[in-house]
Amino acid sequence: MRSIHRRAIVSILLLACASAAAATPPATGLGQSWPNASDVSASPGYHVYVFEKEGVRYVQVNDASGTVRGAIAYTDANTVLDLPIGVDASRWVTVTDGAAPDAAKQVYQDDSVTVIVAPQPDGSARMMLAPGDCDNPAQCSIRVQ
Repeated sequence: MRSIHRRAIVSILLLACASAAAATPPATGLGQSWPNASDVSASPGYHVYVFEKEGVRYVQVNDASGTVRGAIAYTDANTVLDLPIGVDASRWVTVTDGAAPDAAKQVYQDDSVTVIVAPQPDGSARMMLAPGDCDNPAQCSIRVQ
């Protein structure tokens, strides 16, 4: 009987550890076309991956074919950095730098940031940021540093 109880306890502990590990974003894979991370995109035309390391959260946006479009890093202190990763790395703007066009799609949102992608006629993508609690991204702003 003790053996059954030990096995049950070990099983419960393993499941608890596995679920805790699944809830924490991975710390590696940033910049890869198909990282070993969950796709958390809110839009079927994009893949969004979230990574976390030492209190910094990284959000990477890929298009449907896996091309890395861009990435940002941010902390809970509302510090946001656009990273030199992806073919559109230089195209991050705040939504107040220009209103979100009709073709824009919200691809990610959490408590801190909202990421919006607007395809451009030349095949590039303009990536926009707004605060995470923003209901209307065309009226919110967040400073990219």
